[in-house]
Amino acid sequence: MTDVIDGATLLDEVEAFHRRFNVFPLEAAYIAVTLWDAHAHMLDCFDSTPRLAFLSPEPGSGKSRALDVVETLVPRAMAAADASAAALFRSVSGIDGGRPTILFDEIDTIFGPKAGDNEQLRGFINAGHARGRPVYRCVGDGSNQQVQGFPSYCAVAVAGLGSLPDTILTRSVIIRMRRRARNEKAEPFRSRIHVREGNEIRDRLAKWAESVEKQVAGAFPALPDGITDRPADVWEPLLAVADAAGGDWPRRAREACVALVTASRANDKGSIGIRLLMDLREHVLIGIDRLPTVAILDRLNALDDAPWADFNGRPLDNRRLSKMLSDYVTADGDPIVSRNIRTAGGVLKGFFAKDLEDAWARYCPPLRSATSATPLHPRSEPLNL
Repeated sequence: MTDVIDGATLLDEVEAFHRRFNVFPLEAAYIAVTLWDAHAHMLDCFDSTPRLAFLSPEPGSGKSRALDVVETLVPRAMAAADASAAALFRSVSGIDGGRPTILFDEIDTIFGPKAGDNEQLRGFINAGHARGRPVYRCVGDGSNQQVQGFPSYCAVAVAGLGSLPDTILTRSVIIRMRRRARNEKAEPFRSRIHVREGNEIRDRLAKWAESVEKQVAGAFPALPDGITDRPADVWEPLLAVADAAGGDWPRRAREACVALVTASRANDKGSIGIRLLMDLREHVLIGIDRLPTVAILDRLNALDDAPWADFNGRPLDNRRLSKMLSDYVTADGDPIVSRNIRTAGGVLKGFFAKDLEDAWARYCPPLRSATSATPLHPRSEPLNL
């Protein structure tokens, strides 16, 4: 008779293995990474697979070590720091007999500011997030070519400096690493010893995953309040794993979900367009129903923690502000554009808060405090500028 593997105890062991070598910034990170390791063994149970991203602003923050530990615990780990997109989608096709778990260290060399565009690789990582989205390529010799679809669905973990393209960030569980403090200790990772230990746990993860496959495949786990849209897609597989394991893991997983989604929203204001909308709402047009463009630019460029004063090498100007806002529309569906504003000195071009309200509601998170939520009342008197 085959021994029954207790899922909760096994996940406890996976978490303890990470804690030996990794110092993560939040307790929630240990839970998320443990669940991610386990989910990689049962990808066929899910409609999507979240990317796992270890990111930091400086080297020496433990990102590569975290990836080393993950590598010992996931099925068919494939280190792909310098692999081409073509090599990756051929690997995912199962040429070597099985779908790999792809691990990218130093991902900033691929997507960083000095790396240039790498659209094929970005497209591969994005497409492989969801089941049933093959990557199409022409194969053959010379003019004798045919279009062939290659599977792209696979688990991907990355580590790097800085950030990632928005399309990858929104599909990721983000762990923002930092250098260890003097009082934070971690056991040295010795490959010749600890890879074998991790692989032993990996093999038991695979057996447990097989035993709960039917349960997980039919699961639609309850999500915490406020977790919707893309964060829900990211966390649903991990919560399904936690529910299958039982014990304390369902509760801990949901607490980790809320903690990490909240942290990602605090650290990442989304695209540069959403950052602009948020700064206009929270720092520029508070309690004001309209403002000339020149005053808007003065206020944006004066924000200390914003990118506007050095936006691609020069301050944000009227032309770029107008172009960025025109990508969004008013409640009536018209592009947001500057309009005439009567001031004490004459008529100037500017923007109205009413035109931005629909974009604020659709793209920005709720206001962070009551002081930011001052109602916007129309003015009938001219602005004194």
